[in-house]
Amino acid sequence: MPLKIRLARAGSKKRPYYHVVVADARSPRDGRFIESLGSWNPLLPKDGERVKVDADRVKHWLSHGAQPTDRVLRFLDEAGIAKREARSNPKKAEPGKKAQERAALLKKAQDDAAAAAAAAPTEAEAATAE
Repeated sequence: MPLKIRLARAGSKKRPYYHVVVADARSPRDGRFIESLGSWNPLLPKDGERVKVDADRVKHWLSHGAQPTDRVLRFLDEAGIAKREARSNPKKAEPGKKAQERAALLKKAQDDAAAAAAAAPTEAEAATAE
């Protein structure tokens, strides 16, 4: 049975509140779960009361093969329970095709201007030397 440590939504409309639970990965988000491990109240300001997790039980379930979801893994990393690998998407930081073309044209124009500026003083020196 594939186990997940994930969030189950509770609370009323426009007032979210989440329970951190261990559940079968195939069960619905708010459906049957095996054990409740804590809670997350996203409406609270950033302090210690916002996320509450039973560290011992989380470690127990992690040792039994439960996989945390991305959001829960972020909480566990902040609590020092589990390590979250840093993600890197180098393609996202690259500019698009049009921006790259514009940058190439701008660089070429700057190179041409620099070459013209370098050639202009030599012509002026040649004219004054005559």
